[in-house]
Amino acid sequence: MGERIYLDNASTTFPKPAAVPETMVRYMTVAGTNIGRGDYSSAFDVEDAVFCARERLCGLLGGEDPSQVVFTRNVTESLNLVLKGYLRPGDHVVVSSMEHNAVMRPLSQLAELGVRVDRAECSPTGELDPACVERLIEPCTRLVLTTHASNVCGTVLPIERIAEVCRAHGVRYVVDAAQTAGVLPIDAAGWGIDVVCFTGHKGLLGPQGVGGAVFCNGFASEINALVAGGTGSSSDLERMPAFMPDRLEAGTPNLPGIIGLGAALVWIEERGIDAIREHELALTGRLIGGLAELEDAGKVRVVGKKSLEGRTGVVSIQTPGRELAEVAHELDARHGIQVRVGLHCAPSAHRTLGTFPTGTIRFSVGWANTEDDVDAALAALREILA
Repeated sequence: MGERIYLDNASTTFPKPAAVPETMVRYMTVAGTNIGRGDYSSAFDVEDAVFCARERLCGLLGGEDPSQVVFTRNVTESLNLVLKGYLRPGDHVVVSSMEHNAVMRPLSQLAELGVRVDRAECSPTGELDPACVERLIEPCTRLVLTTHASNVCGTVLPIERIAEVCRAHGVRYVVDAAQTAGVLPIDAAGWGIDVVCFTGHKGLLGPQGVGGAVFCNGFASEINALVAGGTGSSSDLERMPAFMPDRLEAGTPNLPGIIGLGAALVWIEERGIDAIREHELALTGRLIGGLAELEDAGKVRVVGKKSLEGRTGVVSIQTPGRELAEVAHELDARHGIQVRVGLHCAPSAHRTLGTFPTGTIRFSVGWANTEDDVDAALAALREILA
C-alpha cells in the first residue's frame, strides 16, 4: 500500500493550505499575545488580524458589517447559540428533514422545555420544495432553520427561495453552512438570511476549533448570550456589553485558530471560490461516473442525486450484500483510501434517503484531490466488491 488518499473532506478538509499552519505557528512563537487585554503593539497587531478575519468572512458570506461576525468553537456551538439564545417555550420552529444532529439535538433539548418542532420533508434524493416549508409556518413560528447542503449526499437546498418564504411571513431564517461556506456562493444580506452559521475546518480550509455566525437584519440584538464573562471591553460593568461582537463573545477566543482561518480565507480569495468548486465538481463527476458502472453491475447503490447540478462534492453509497464498515476498512487497510462510514451524525437525513439505520460509505473530495485519487478509489472498490 502506498501513501494514503484522503477522501473525507466533508468531515474536515486535509491538507490545509501551507499558509494556515505557518501563520498559526508564527502567531504562537512571535506574537503570542491576547486580544483586547493589552495596550501594546503586539496586542494591537493580533486585534487587527482578528478584525481582518471578520472582514473577510463578512465579505465571503454576504454579511452587512464585520462587527456582526461572532466567533465560536465550531458550527455546533454557533447553532446552539442561535437556537438557545432566541427560542422560548411556546415557540414553533420549522427545519428540513436533512438536518445534522448539531441542529436536532439542541432542538430536542428545547422541545423538552416547550418549543415545538416540525420537519419539512425532503425528497428521497434530499431535495426540498420551499412550499413544504411554507405549509408548516404558523402564527407562532419564530424560526426556520435548514442546512445549505447535506453532509450525507451533497444535495444543495434552495436557501435563497426559502429566505423569500420566511421574509413573506416575518419569520427569522437560519442557515447551517457547515458544508458550503467556502464551497458555494452565499449572500446572506442580499438573500434575506438572518444568520449563517459556519465552521472553519471544512470548506473554509482552516483549523479545527473555530467557527462562527454571520448575523444580518439586526438579528444579533435578539440573541441572549450563552456564555458571559470578560471581553476586555466595558470592564466597569458586571453585565455583557451591549455592542457587537462583544455582546456574544466572552472569554479569550481561539486566537491561533482565528488567525489560521484568516490565512485560509486569503488563500481562498486568491484562488477564487468558483475555481475551487469547479475542480471539486469535476472530480465528483468522475467519481459518480465510475460508481454508475458499479451500480449497473449491482455492486453499489449511489445515494441521492446522480447529477452534478445542485450538489457538492459529497457522494454516498451502499454496498448490497457487504457490510459497509468492512468495505470501508478494506479501502483503508488494503488501498490507503480514507472515507467515512456510518450515519454521519445525521439520522434524520438517512431516514429521508432510505439509508437508516445502515448508513452509507461517504466519499468527499477536496481542493487537493486529483483525478488519480478518484481513479484509485474506484479501482479499489472494484477489487473489493468483485
